[in-house]
Amino acid sequence: MTSIKIFLSCFLLLVCSNFLPGQDLLSSIIERYDEFNKEIEEASKTGWPNVSDSFIEKNILHHQSLIQALSKVNKAELNEEDQINVEMFKLILESALFDLEYGTHLMPLNSEGGFIISMMYNVRGKKLNSDEDIQNYIKKINSTNLYLDAQIANLRKGLKSEIIRPKIVVENCIQILEDLLSSDEFFLFVPLKGKHTFEPQFETEIFNAFRRLHTFLKNEYLPKARIKIGIKENKNGKAFYEQRVRFYTTLDMSPQEVFEVGKSEVARIRSEMEAIIDSVNFEGSFEEFTTFLREDPQFYAQTDKELLYFASWLSKKAEAFLPRYFNKLPRLPFTVTPVPLAIAPNYTTGRYSGGSMKGQKAGQYWVNTYNLPARPLYVLPSLTLHEAVPGHHLQISLAKELKGLPKFRSHYLSAFGEGWGLYSEYLGKEAGMYQTAYEDFGRLTYEMWRACRLVVDPGMHYFDMTKEEAIAFMKDNTALSMHEINTEINRYIGWPGQAVSYKIGELKIRELRKKAELELGDKFDIREFHDLVLANGSIPLNTLERIINQYIEIKNSDVEKN
Repeated sequence: MTSIKIFLSCFLLLVCSNFLPGQDLLSSIIERYDEFNKEIEEASKTGWPNVSDSFIEKNILHHQSLIQALSKVNKAELNEEDQINVEMFKLILESALFDLEYGTHLMPLNSEGGFIISMMYNVRGKKLNSDEDIQNYIKKINSTNLYLDAQIANLRKGLKSEIIRPKIVVENCIQILEDLLSSDEFFLFVPLKGKHTFEPQFETEIFNAFRRLHTFLKNEYLPKARIKIGIKENKNGKAFYEQRVRFYTTLDMSPQEVFEVGKSEVARIRSEMEAIIDSVNFEGSFEEFTTFLREDPQFYAQTDKELLYFASWLSKKAEAFLPRYFNKLPRLPFTVTPVPLAIAPNYTTGRYSGGSMKGQKAGQYWVNTYNLPARPLYVLPSLTLHEAVPGHHLQISLAKELKGLPKFRSHYLSAFGEGWGLYSEYLGKEAGMYQTAYEDFGRLTYEMWRACRLVVDPGMHYFDMTKEEAIAFMKDNTALSMHEINTEINRYIGWPGQAVSYKIGELKIRELRKKAELELGDKFDIREFHDLVLANGSIPLNTLERIINQYIEIKNSDVEKN
């Protein structure tokens, strides 16, 4: 789309916003948003993301016009569904505009690889079912050189603009590139295996493009990268972190407030952990107990299969209690698979990868089998509840079954999704998932892990906590392995603000459940409550609170009428 077309589109949208009724205006704004994204989606079939200056400028203008038009929507004219749409749309648009205006495209790296790993995810498992698919994919590969050069150019601009990633992030990305370049099968060519063969010279050109990126990061970017880890060291870094906290919590919280909640939660959970240590008659300090958990072979799998089999059994065990807590369950099944070896060394303990009935793909509960002595079995029940059911698989799959919603409603809000995942770990306690004191300690270790994030994330990015202090804080308060702690701290360094969403989201869901239980008494139905929480997909926490409060009022008023 040309700049003139974008300007005219924005102008017409703003003119119309003065005359259209609320619902019609909202529909026109969403339509404009979808049209723009459809153009990006179409371009992605034959190329990589556009990160040019001209496109960034167009994108800024596009988001500014949408936000301005959205501010003129009269929410009083909207039904409940559209009110949710406005609240979520506003959050997404404002965050995207902030990213664009701040210049996050000038630091497109994180500890897990940033845009490098995004390229890998984009083609992993890609199915080329027609000649058109094959030709489009060939065009995409042909655009790789230009894309990598554009990313290098942006990274150079970031250096000049003081929008820079720290050395630890860059070192991880360099290692990821070295692993990719030394692999037996280069990821870009895997989808074309048996369908198309490139001339050796062309493959060499692609390899050389990635080698140029590797050389740039190692010889030019790394020497100039920040030694200090906090985002506050960047230009306007504190303002950046403040906005990230508001976005990732979906609440008007400051880094200081997050930090104080974290300290309070750490103290509460620590007392519960010490009670468990007393219950197993362990003679020694907290530190000695966590050392025992980290080092005793009884708590670790000996083979990849043993770890995966235990995770699979726990998944089926968790499914058994779902009908007691939910009326509605998703159609899509899930499976248990190992984290891909190419990313496992720097990857978290586990993660959920969504599936699709249309795409004939089950959801995937990823379990990291790299470095088995760092993967304790006593935390696996919590991990399973969080990543599989009733955590991410249940929540995300139900959200995908919702009909008639705008596409942006599929956007994943970390405070809701990760908050639900952590709440699911808590739910497992009353459902009887934790069979031993060690597994219950593992549950508390995971909860403590998320509480510690509220301290170390703002500590590193907003205050003056060093990486070593953050690692020591996690080590002193959890039973996570040192490999996990190092991997996690690196992740927080490369992804400011995201880590605080988990605990804040869980606390809000537990707060709303407690309120519903107190105000409804015998009328409270746990299955009805859970269904309502998940009924609208991933939504802002303030929106969820409004929905639950309305539900309580309606439930109580119905009883009064009867």
